[in-house]
Amino acid sequence: MFIPLHDANHLKRIHAQYVTIGLIAANVVVFLLTGVGSQDAVGAAVVGLGYIPSTIYNIAERPLDLVWVPDYATYITYMFLHGDIWHLGGNMLFLWVFGDNVEDALGHFRFLAFYLLCGIAGAFLHGLIAPDSQAPLIGASGAIAGIVAAYFMLHPRVRIWVLVFMRIPLPLPAWIAIALWIGFQVVMFLASLSSSEEQISWAAHVGGIIAGAVLVIFLRQKDVPLFDAEVVTPRSVEVRLPPPASPPTEAQPRWGRQ
Repeated sequence: MFIPLHDANHLKRIHAQYVTIGLIAANVVVFLLTGVGSQDAVGAAVVGLGYIPSTIYNIAERPLDLVWVPDYATYITYMFLHGDIWHLGGNMLFLWVFGDNVEDALGHFRFLAFYLLCGIAGAFLHGLIAPDSQAPLIGASGAIAGIVAAYFMLHPRVRIWVLVFMRIPLPLPAWIAIALWIGFQVVMFLASLSSSEEQISWAAHVGGIIAGAVLVIFLRQKDVPLFDAEVVTPRSVEVRLPPPASPPTEAQPRWGRQ
């Protein structure tokens, strides 16, 4: 629907977004290790590290040679896998544009916990909706959706540059762009409930959105307001200037008597 390009929203509490950069680097490294290679190798990584609801709910089992981590660990490992470079690039662009300000509001450690919890929530809702699914869920979309929702809660009035319909660059208030994006996710989620052929897990997106909107309320630092409450809109004021001073008069000469 739209692609974020840039936001003029400077960091206020941290020097640099170390966790955001670290997460981007981790996703890229994992993609290079698991997403590039033969189809068999990529498929093995997806099954070995992806989130498979039917294995979580003991309906099915992964092949023994592909049990790379315990099933419960896939709540985290799945979000570092991506299907192709476009899947990875889209998620990382959202993380780059919105992640730094959410990290600024939460602090480094809390932001990392926030990111992982949003991803877990996305997988949980996906599994809850389709517990018998044997298709592996991969991608950071659930965690990214949580970050976008948190940004909406923190900075709705900040202007962001977005690329609409992949063609038109526009500067928009964040609340407009993000509200439309969230609305689209919800509509697609509701539509997907009647279809089993969806390749995109809209449930994971919605789970991340809900988690992000709730968690940011409790994990933000104490001095961080919601909804741009710290932004002060200047008001027109009447300034009363003092009256101008009277111009100096020339001194009258005094004539003395001889």
